[in-house]
Amino acid sequence: MRRLRHGQPGESQAVCETLARLLADRPAWRTIATFSPIRGEVDLSPLADRLPDRHWLYPRVSGDDLTFHLVSDPERDLIPGAFGILEPSPALPVIAHGLIDAFLCPGLAFDPRGGRLGRGRGFYDRTLSLARPNAAKIGVCFPDQLVPDTFPEDHDIHMDEVVWGNIER
Repeated sequence: MRRLRHGQPGESQAVCETLARLLADRPAWRTIATFSPIRGEVDLSPLADRLPDRHWLYPRVSGDDLTFHLVSDPERDLIPGAFGILEPSPALPVIAHGLIDAFLCPGLAFDPRGGRLGRGRGFYDRTLSLARPNAAKIGVCFPDQLVPDTFPEDHDIHMDEVVWGNIER
């Protein structure tokens, strides 16, 4: 899956359109954790422009954990960080996991039951285990990242929905 995704740019626009509709249908989700894409991941950057009334948070690697920071201007506020991924400046406000309404989560693969295969470091599983029980966990991927089974382990956190384009699971 790493080799497959590494060489594929993907079409982020269809995924962003679906997510924009999903978020518009859920106005109670005010504080949303998103991510800066690495090669082969969906680029969600247009969402903040389309839904400026939401509070957009980006993750920053802090040891073995992720902290989420409020970002008002991604072009100004994101800087190269761990693993070469754009992260928020450490000077930006940190928002507690319990205040986040929805987590938009990247992954290598997702399955129809909400299983998520990450990149092996456990950042998102640890983060999502700290989320409040009613916080939405939304997997975000391209269609070719959908697989029949991700073979989840006990510590893996399942997604409530998986968005990959014009269809949601």
